[in-house]
Amino acid sequence: MKRSLLIAYQLATGVSDASTGLLLIASPELALRLMKLHAATEILPFLSYIGTFVLSVGIAGLYGAVLAARPGSEEKLEVVWTLTSITRGLVATFVAYKIATGEFEQGWISVVLVDGAVALLQLVGLTRKWLSHVST
Repeated sequence: MKRSLLIAYQLATGVSDASTGLLLIASPELALRLMKLHAATEILPFLSYIGTFVLSVGIAGLYGAVLAARPGSEEKLEVVWTLTSITRGLVATFVAYKIATGEFEQGWISVVLVDGAVALLQLVGLTRKWLSHVST
């Protein structure tokens, strides 16, 4: 894997989650509106709380970009990938279940697709030891 591609990937996932987390914290109603989703006003504070977890995954992704830029830090980046793929996989599974049971509206499928795809990509990468073969 090329180091520049790895850094770009880490920045993309990190910025995406960090900005979503910050938006959920600061303005959960706006965040949902941008996702074309709806929620009762009384649950908005809980969405802000969830935003802190989304932000933490984003910060981990940004930390991964720092690690990706440092040759010799691949083992540390493997830990970031392991933990973020576990988190994303659990989120994708939970949200998919809630959609299937009718508790979440269909618009949440974007969360399932994105988190599921990133978790799967990272798990494949870890299994195939992509981070052990980073080149310039």
